Amino acid sequence: MGLFSGLSEKLNHVFSKITSRGKLTELEIKQAMREIRIALLEADVNFAVVKDFVARVSEKAKGEEILNSLTPGQQVIKIVNDELIELMGSTHAKLDVASKPPTVIMMCGLQGAGKTTMCGKLAQLLTKQGKKPLLAACDIYRPAAINQLKVVGKSVNTEVFERGTAKPAKTAKEAVEYALSKGYDTLIIDTAGRLHINDELMKELEEVKATVNPTEILLTVDSMTGQDAVTVATTFNDRLDVTGVILTKLDGDTRGGAALSIRAVTGKPIKFCGIGEKMSDIEPFYPDRMASRILGMGDVLTLIEKAQDAVSEEEMKKMEKRLRESKFTLDDFLVQFQSLKKMGNLSELVSMIPGMSGKIPSNAEIDESRIERFKAIIQSMTAQERSHPEIIKASRRKRIAAGSGTTIQDVNQLLKQFDQTKDLMKAMKGGKGFGKGRKFPF
Repeated sequence: MGLFSGLSEKLNHVFSKITSRGKLTELEIKQAMREIRIALLEADVNFAVVKDFVARVSEKAKGEEILNSLTPGQQVIKIVNDELIELMGSTHAKLDVASKPPTVIMMCGLQGAGKTTMCGKLAQLLTKQGKKPLLAACDIYRPAAINQLKVVGKSVNTEVFERGTAKPAKTAKEAVEYALSKGYDTLIIDTAGRLHINDELMKELEEVKATVNPTEILLTVDSMTGQDAVTVATTFNDRLDVTGVILTKLDGDTRGGAALSIRAVTGKPIKFCGIGEKMSDIEPFYPDRMASRILGMGDVLTLIEKAQDAVSEEEMKKMEKRLRESKFTLDDFLVQFQSLKKMGNLSELVSMIPGMSGKIPSNAEIDESRIERFKAIIQSMTAQERSHPEIIKASRRKRIAAGSGTTIQDVNQLLKQFDQTKDLMKAMKGGKGFGKGRKFPF
């Protein structure tokens, strides 16, 4: 199940009905709006938000120019797309940077929302962007919380500042001084969470805020809790005046309502989203790209960024040169598989390809184990076989299957896919590249 898959399916069903007609009547638009309203409510979008959203779309869709246009269905989809982008905050909200370092980012949220892990993900992302972050452990109640942050810090090569069970506000203040003295330009403070909101927790967070005057107060919210996520965000915002929200678990079987409601209800932007378990599974939140994914139109920009992260410029040039010289081998094919794994969850990647969102049944997972099988097969070949796959006849196929713990059928499948990829790449060779003049890496 991908992000918003249920909602995407329902909206696409509505759209296919209105785009199949040449002209649209007011009654047909009204019926489509009713179905969009039900789809949003079932995706757990806040009731008041749905009511406003449908009213705005209906108002714009009623105009004469829509009803009389040659492509009224497409026009309605465009209005829904524009309003979704508006609903989620129009533009990407960047992190604020303090005028003089360190930039202090205070992370808050309930227990179980993934706040501590998100501290690490954010630290890794900022390091990639050339920043020098420091993590501070200010959750002194949950057993092993400080240890958890240390483990997270170690996995992303970021130092963790801690003062045991000293008062959180005091630790935060000392962390700022330490960051200054050691040349850290960003301080990420992990604060205490609770299983539910209480006054004691809020007072402590207010004290930390008053002591260090953070540049950003980011609230981590579990998107799978639906309406509860919006309630949590509202309460935290009322007490702390948060500067932004981070949505976690957007990769789960989530109805997605929180992503569509939080900005409208709190007025605060979603700045990042967590899309998986790995430390690299964090994305800046772009309302336009998210709207595109929800409507099943794909998200080519994020796909290109993931590709550029996974494959270096040098590797790309090398690959293109080999293609030009017709020297594309099974070793190159193996490099492509490894790049694909680096890019993350395959189901998620496929949903970013325009037109592919609703094409994969919601219960069908992309077979990632097949990639592992293919890798094992290639690694069981001799150097000569990898360079000249045409020499791999029956007896060699049998040996390779035995050596890789796979079947002859698997070996045949890999070789067939290799030939198809080679043909496809030859066909694309003269075509236009993806982003920054680069060809797509697989």
